[in-house]
Amino acid sequence: MQQNIRMDTEALSGKTVAEQLLEQLRIWGVKRMYGVVGDAILGLMDAIAKQDKIQFIAVKHESTAAMMASAEAKLTGGLGVCIATMGPGLGNLLNGLGDAYKDKASVLAITGQAPTDKIGTDYKQYVNQQELIKPLAQYSTLLAHPDAIIKVLNKAMHMSLVKGTVTHLSVPKDMFTRGTKAMPHPKPLLLKGTYHFEAEGLKQAIDIMNLAQRPMILAGVGARNAAKHVETLAEKWGAGLLVSLGAKTILPDTSPNLLGGIGQGGNPYAAQVFTQADVVLLIGDTWWPEGYVPQNARIIQIDYMQENIGKGIPIELGIVGDSATIVPLLVEGVQQSTHTTWKSQWQEMRQKWVQQNEQEGNQTGSPIHPSRIVRAIEKSVQPNAILTLDTGDVTVWMNRNFRSQQQEMLFSGEWRTMGFGLPAALAAKLCMPERQVVAIVGDGGLEMVLADLLTATRYNLQITVIVFNNGYLQMERDKMIVSGFNQEGTDLTNPDFVTLAQACSWNGYRIDSDTKLEEILQQALASNRPALVEVLTAPVVHPETKG
Repeated sequence: MQQNIRMDTEALSGKTVAEQLLEQLRIWGVKRMYGVVGDAILGLMDAIAKQDKIQFIAVKHESTAAMMASAEAKLTGGLGVCIATMGPGLGNLLNGLGDAYKDKASVLAITGQAPTDKIGTDYKQYVNQQELIKPLAQYSTLLAHPDAIIKVLNKAMHMSLVKGTVTHLSVPKDMFTRGTKAMPHPKPLLLKGTYHFEAEGLKQAIDIMNLAQRPMILAGVGARNAAKHVETLAEKWGAGLLVSLGAKTILPDTSPNLLGGIGQGGNPYAAQVFTQADVVLLIGDTWWPEGYVPQNARIIQIDYMQENIGKGIPIELGIVGDSATIVPLLVEGVQQSTHTTWKSQWQEMRQKWVQQNEQEGNQTGSPIHPSRIVRAIEKSVQPNAILTLDTGDVTVWMNRNFRSQQQEMLFSGEWRTMGFGLPAALAAKLCMPERQVVAIVGDGGLEMVLADLLTATRYNLQITVIVFNNGYLQMERDKMIVSGFNQEGTDLTNPDFVTLAQACSWNGYRIDSDTKLEEILQQALASNRPALVEVLTAPVVHPETKG
C-alpha cells in the first residue's frame, strides 16, 4: 500500500525529493558529497546512484566527511557538503562541523531523520537534530513537506555561502522518496560588490598611520589577495610585517619586511619589537595572541566581514572592505618613512631569526629533530603544493621553521581538532588533482583517522602523508612538563605505520636518520600511489611552550 502511494505521488510530480535536492545542488555547483551510508538516507543514496553529476565520496567515519567538506570550502571558497544518517551519524559529524563553524567555512550538512510518523517518539536513534546542532549551525530546519525542499535547500546554501557558516537540513527517511512539485531554481548571479573608497575617505586611518613612530603590520588570511600591496605598504611605511599561520604562505619568506609569525611557533624575537609598536595595522586578521602584542598601540583593522572588526582586539578604527581595494589607497596616502632607528630594530630581529632558523633546520642526529624534518619538507615540496596540517606539535614546528615559497596551507584554525590533516588532504586532492598535496601529521592525530587511509586507496588519491612519530601526544606532554605535571596519558601505543600503509595498498617509507631525509621524501612525493613516510622524531619540548 505504501509503495502504491509513493508511485502515485511520483506520477503526479515526476521527481522525488532526493532527485530534486541533487539537481538543485548541481545547479549551485556542488560536485561531490562526503558521507557514510546509513538507514535514514537510503532513499538519497538511491537517487545519487541514478545520476552522475554529483559524486558520493564514501569515507569510514562521519567526522572525516565533515572535515573534508570543511577543507573543500576553505580551499575553494565554495560550498562543502556532507551527509549522514540520523542519531550517531549526525553526532559523528559534529566535530568536523565545529571546525567549519569556527573557521567560517561554508558547509551544508544533510542528515536523515526518523520517518515523519515517528518524529518526537521513542523511535530508535531519534533526537531533536535542530537542538543537537544548534551551537554549530546558523540555520537548521526539518523538512516538513516535500514541496518545501527547494526553498529550504536554497535558503541553507545561500546563508552558508554569504555568511561563511554551517547550515543543516534534516530530511525524514520517508521524505526522500516522496514526489514533489518543487522545481529547482537557477542559481542567482551574485555580484559581490566592494565598498568604494577613495584616499580621502581613508583620511582618518592615514592620519593615524602618518603619526606612527614604530609602525607594524599584522596580516591574516584575509590579506591574501592584497599580498603584493601589503609588501609595498610595509616598505613605504617602514613597518615590520608579521603574519598569522593562515597567512604564512601569502608572501615568500625572503620578503624584506617579513619577520614571520607571531605567537607560539612564530619568530621568537618578533614580540620584542611588536610589543613596542605605537600603531598597528591589521589586514584580514583576527589573530591577537595574548602576551605577544602591544598594550597601548593605536590599532586599525581592515576586514571584509564587519563582525570580525574588534573581535577580541582593542581597535581604535575599523575599516570594513576588501583589503585588495583598501591597501593600495593606503600606499598612496601614507608618507614615506623616515624612522630609520625603528626600521633597524625590527630588521635586527628579522636577521637574528633568519640566522637561527637556518641553524635549527640543519640539526643532525637520530631520532630526527622536528626542525630538521620541517627543513626537508621545505626543500622537497613543490612551490604550489597544498600542505594540510594536523593540530598539535607539527603545527607549531611548521609555523616556526617552514620557509614558504607561497604554498597553500589548510589547517584547523579555531576549533583545532586533531585528525584534520588526512581528511583535508583527501579533499584537496579531489578538488585540485593537478596539484601536489602533502599532509603533515603527528602520530596521535593520524591515529584518530587511520581507517580513511583506505579512502585514498578507494579513489586513487595520490597524496603524501608525512608522520612525525615521536611516540607521544607531544604538545600535551610539553605543557605538562613546563607546568610540572606528571605526563599521564601522553605516551602512545603506535602501530608499524609503514606496514599498515602497505596493507592499505599505499607505498610506505621509514626514515630514522636525517642523512636520507630529502632523498626518501622525494621518492614518496614522486610515487604513483598514495605514500606514507614515517619519520622517527625526537620528542623535543617546543621552546615557546607555555603551561
